[in-house]
Amino acid sequence: MYLAMNRFTVPLENAAEFEELWLSRESRLQDMAGFVSFHMLRGPEESGSVLYASHTVWENEDHFRAWTTSAEFRASHARAGDTRTLYDGAPRFEGFTSIQSIDALQLT
Repeated sequence: MYLAMNRFTVPLENAAEFEELWLSRESRLQDMAGFVSFHMLRGPEESGSVLYASHTVWENEDHFRAWTTSAEFRASHARAGDTRTLYDGAPRFEGFTSIQSIDALQLT
């Protein structure tokens, strides 16, 4: 399993618009081989900003890399430049390969 995350620092006054942007955008992730799940996470508020993280889970890193070079990716991110004023700096990317996974079904 591979987890891909982008972190965004959003000024508090832009938080509602930033959330609406994500909640209303068309996702093409479900069309991609190897896609498992997506979560948009709202984190803590600190010093007048809110931390957000977009979090996708893929079967493996190769599937994620295929997404980043796909037509679906380009279509999903076509307006990304228009929204840069909603957050500070560039999103910070973090990628993780799973070395262990435990789920609730394994515990019963």
